[in-house]
Amino acid sequence: MADTAARYDFVIAANRLPVDRVVGEDGQVEWHRSPGGLVTAMESVMSGRDGVWVGWAGEPGEAPEPFDEAGMRLHPVPLSEDEIQGYYEGFSNDTLWPIYHDVIVPAQFHRKWWHQYREVNERFAKTLAEVAEEGATVWVHDYQLQLVPAFLRQLRPDLRIGWFDHIPFPPVELFGQLPWRQGILEGLLGADFLGFQRPGDAENFLRACRRYLGMTVKGDVIHVGKATGGHDVRAAAVPISVDFSSMDELSRRPEIKKRAKEIRESLGNPSALLLGIDRLDYTKGIRHRLKAYEELLKDGSLDGADTTFIQIATPSRERIDAYIDLREHVEGAVGRINGNYSAIGSPAMEYLHQGYGREELAALFLAADVMVVTPLRDGMNLVAKEYISCRHDNGGALLLSEFTGAAEELREAFMVNPHDVIGLKRTIMDAINSSPQERSRRMKALRRRVRRNDVQHWASAFLDALEAAPHKPSRHGPQTEQAQRREQEERAQREEDARGAQAAREAERRSERDDRDERDDRDERDGNGRDGKDGR
Repeated sequence: MADTAARYDFVIAANRLPVDRVVGEDGQVEWHRSPGGLVTAMESVMSGRDGVWVGWAGEPGEAPEPFDEAGMRLHPVPLSEDEIQGYYEGFSNDTLWPIYHDVIVPAQFHRKWWHQYREVNERFAKTLAEVAEEGATVWVHDYQLQLVPAFLRQLRPDLRIGWFDHIPFPPVELFGQLPWRQGILEGLLGADFLGFQRPGDAENFLRACRRYLGMTVKGDVIHVGKATGGHDVRAAAVPISVDFSSMDELSRRPEIKKRAKEIRESLGNPSALLLGIDRLDYTKGIRHRLKAYEELLKDGSLDGADTTFIQIATPSRERIDAYIDLREHVEGAVGRINGNYSAIGSPAMEYLHQGYGREELAALFLAADVMVVTPLRDGMNLVAKEYISCRHDNGGALLLSEFTGAAEELREAFMVNPHDVIGLKRTIMDAINSSPQERSRRMKALRRRVRRNDVQHWASAFLDALEAAPHKPSRHGPQTEQAQRREQEERAQREEDARGAQAAREAERRSERDDRDERDDRDERDGNGRDGKDGR
């Protein structure tokens, strides 16, 4: 039931509420704040605002009454068990998710799922229409709610509607496989502003509008005809980030540093500690990194008695066949690696199929020598940015897939194509063998970039773009000084990056000259030796 007694100027809509339902030993139901960057970002955005978060509470059946938790007003939307299977597990995660992630596994198309997706999106829109104040700002999140903007605009044309895509948006050739492609595009075009992780994602959406709807597109603006709303929509990249200050502060606490040391000691103090933290998802490239690691152990490049790889694989979508198959394959590989290459007290692999809190993750980030982030396709990958935020010691090395949104920002990472197992093996060894000076240079640059473009900056940039849409946000006015300071910092960063790259190139050239001189000297000595023998 809608909370008809209250209406709000700022409304967030996401598939899930930012809390988890926990039943205590006494049978009392409690709500605990969920971890994650989106929750952190929205907390800061909602602070001081008259706002509400609309989403599913995580349990099938009737929705609880609206309530307050973690400093936010929360308004649950009900989902039945059948809708969870059709709208969420079915259409969202067995149809859209594969299409939006390069069809790594085949997508499933079922008309019933599509009808349930429409029904749930319409239910969300009706709830939003009921709780939003006149002229309110509504921020809709992610691929589960792509039809909400159009449904909501039909009900409440007075609202300012934004939508943000947390995952990739596919090329038109893949998106075109969807039998309901036109409905999804028209659903999104109900918004005033559409935010994407990468410029390429926004460009894919604009091309899809041209090809499948015949829309007029000028720059990053789509003109929607009167038949479908009669307004202009802007689509652009606004890459998400993490709460740098919070993670940085957490990692500096004495108890976190102590825990990081304990983790290494519990593994036999390996010379090299590698770390992967992912949902157990076929898009994350876990199978590829385990294959590369196993081959490095097999060919003797790494010693399993002196190297440990911690792989945390958080449970995910455990009723979907592709995820069941993935878990069996990963756990089989882990068992084979440990059986063949571990020593007592020094495991080659430490595999954990469970989630962990922020404190334990911060300790793991501090303990790890190499953070291995190898998705086959990822919208952003906030784990990479969390690792950087925790490395206040400027240590550690980030190995990052080219196919993450983060790769466009984090250029100082050790970049890799995860499909290239030989290249992945080589890059793992490069990261392990990199000097402390090189790691520090790379990490300093990475930390400056994440600190500057943190989650609060992302939320502000999105809301500024939504307010200005279909135009770009003004670079003038009250934020001029802040914008100028940011531009100066970015210019200084580019100059420092260029100097670092130049120094690296000069060092490489010096090394090549030294190698060449050494070869010449060796050849000359060998030649003199042969001449002497001939003379004798």
